Amino acid sequence: MDNDNPSYQDSRTAAVATGHVLARMTPEEKAAWRLAEIPGNRSAKERGLDQLPFAFGWYAVCYSDELAIGEVKPMRYFATELVAWRGEDGKARVVDAYCRHLGAHMGYGGKVHGNLLECPFHAWRYDGTGSVNEIPYSSVIPPQAKAPCGGWPVTEANGFIWVWYHPAGAAPQWEVQVIPEVGDAAWTGFDRYEWRVSAGLQLLAENAADNAHFKYVHGTATYPDATVSYDGHVRAGRVEAKLGTPRGEVDGVISNGSYGPGQSWTRFTGISETLLVASVVPVEKDVVHARFAFLQLKTQAEGPGANLAKALIRDIVKQFDQDKVIWERQRYEQNPLICKDDGPIGDFRRWYTRFYDTGKTA
Repeated sequence: MDNDNPSYQDSRTAAVATGHVLARMTPEEKAAWRLAEIPGNRSAKERGLDQLPFAFGWYAVCYSDELAIGEVKPMRYFATELVAWRGEDGKARVVDAYCRHLGAHMGYGGKVHGNLLECPFHAWRYDGTGSVNEIPYSSVIPPQAKAPCGGWPVTEANGFIWVWYHPAGAAPQWEVQVIPEVGDAAWTGFDRYEWRVSAGLQLLAENAADNAHFKYVHGTATYPDATVSYDGHVRAGRVEAKLGTPRGEVDGVISNGSYGPGQSWTRFTGISETLLVASVVPVEKDVVHARFAFLQLKTQAEGPGANLAKALIRDIVKQFDQDKVIWERQRYEQNPLICKDDGPIGDFRRWYTRFYDTGKTA
């Protein structure tokens, strides 16, 4: 890519609505800002976020390589303290973090004993269902302790550890979709980015249906031409748009999809073949932990077009930064005023809220 060649006209457009916030930050400040809390932000109740339940589905709570055999990791999601560990058999497990004996947090000082999690307080040992299997100093395990309680369904796919969340404890209603490019030798490994966003999960999800914001928040030259379809727990979208590059506009296609509220992916074609695997998990009603993992075809990412491939990832990350500025002060409007060309926000909400209804299958 020859950025100094005057025969190429850079057609990328600058951000409109959020540039004044992000432009002042150095790269180091921006990296810190992505994970920082907003001081003095309005409460979840004031912003209408307390009325949004946690949507049920599969959620990626960490990368697979972040949990080694014999390792214990504390985490907090769905307003719940959790602990994950990987047993000697290589299997990841997740349970509620507080020991049912005297309430110790097993994510701090707990250790792996074979395939069990050992509490640091009195060494009670739990399996992945939350059942106490062993008490080293007692020959009798209380019947209540033997009963499964606090275990989370877990699976591993696409380089992540996934847990199934359901407020009523219902069993998983679908499987995590496997992304074939992850681990394929023709594709790169993950290029990783991470955010803490002070917003409700539904606000982030609705972005995919909000066509008009692309021009005013991200500075695109046109409104995208998008099509969306819904089939049970699956949402599929396709956007055909002119993509700005240092060499001018090119025809691009952005295909995206969701398996429930917790698993999403986006494929970009036209500039450089790029796949984004996203993990977006609620921590609290008004806090979301987002991870972006990018893969690209090695022939493009490591060849003559490498600079362009890297620039595409930077631009996608920049757009999420821009959205974060809006999301973190946004209030949820239960009955929003929608105009003709906003995009299919109503259709999206009708699909998304099915994951709030614990009486139905998705």
